[in-house]
Amino acid sequence: MKVSTYILALGLVAAELLAGCQRDAEEGGCRPDPASNAPALPLPLHRLERSFFQIKNPDEASQFMRDNPVFAQLYLHADQAPPATLATSLTKMATNPALQKLGQQTAVAFADSAALRRDMAAMFGRVKYYFPDFQGPAVADTYVSGLVGQDIYINDKLLVISLDWFAGPQASYRPDLPGYMLRRYRPAYVLPTLALAVSGKYNKHQLTATSMLDQMVDQGKRLYFAGRMLPCAPDSLLMGYSEKELKSVKFNEPRIWGHFLEKDLLYATTPFLIQKYVGERPNVPEIDRTCPGRIGQWLGLQIVRKYMAEHPDVTLPQLMALTDAQRLLNDSHYRPKK
Repeated sequence: MKVSTYILALGLVAAELLAGCQRDAEEGGCRPDPASNAPALPLPLHRLERSFFQIKNPDEASQFMRDNPVFAQLYLHADQAPPATLATSLTKMATNPALQKLGQQTAVAFADSAALRRDMAAMFGRVKYYFPDFQGPAVADTYVSGLVGQDIYINDKLLVISLDWFAGPQASYRPDLPGYMLRRYRPAYVLPTLALAVSGKYNKHQLTATSMLDQMVDQGKRLYFAGRMLPCAPDSLLMGYSEKELKSVKFNEPRIWGHFLEKDLLYATTPFLIQKYVGERPNVPEIDRTCPGRIGQWLGLQIVRKYMAEHPDVTLPQLMALTDAQRLLNDSHYRPKK
């Protein structure tokens, strides 16, 4: 399936995810939720893929862009391509039989727009509870992009979630990713992915902080933020680990932490070495062939959780503003017991 390089794409969120509290793999239920009574923050949610697939010719494509000017400008980059060229590209996409089929499969996976709106509004309500200045994007759209561009695009003006990325294993086309990453592209992962994207607005870090520990704590703060926004989302959704992997890393937490200490990894600054432990990877054989990738992120989350447990008066905004990873580690008193 070929799509124009002018088109990026987006869409919106999981129909099923947080209608009820799911079992947390490590904590036996929902995490404590200080924002449980926070009012929802509804955003107008437009299922753009529906009108997109009504396009039959360039004139209708041009009208689609006029009807959705923020989406056209920020997501399709309409100001960077000749209007006629972009309209022709949109028409080819909208009338492509393979993309239409994917659009139909995506519509089945995300049939419940009301649940999508409700769950997203509840999540954004929690963001505003912790960060009162938060207004949410002015425009929120779902889209079927043909798996081009980003899975989720968000800034203060526009949110686009490309639903076909998350359509799941029943879809005829899937993102071109290895299996250990692909399992995170199912409907239930839309809201966790969105929460992680929103965390970037508040997660402060020093550009000169480049050690393994800096990266671990930075990622741990992002995951902790997502857990606060989605208190009933299990760690399996936050991390993208299987239940078996979660049980294994928790059981072996002292051994994993010991590896980092024995190999003097915390203060390593070599990007290649940091990537081995913090970045995407099917496993970390340096620890054990069954140890899942991104184990440094998981350890970072445990450090942050321990820090917050030790300092119950620290607010989420204060945590996200912390940039001294060494201080956070020291003050967490993180020492997993053998």
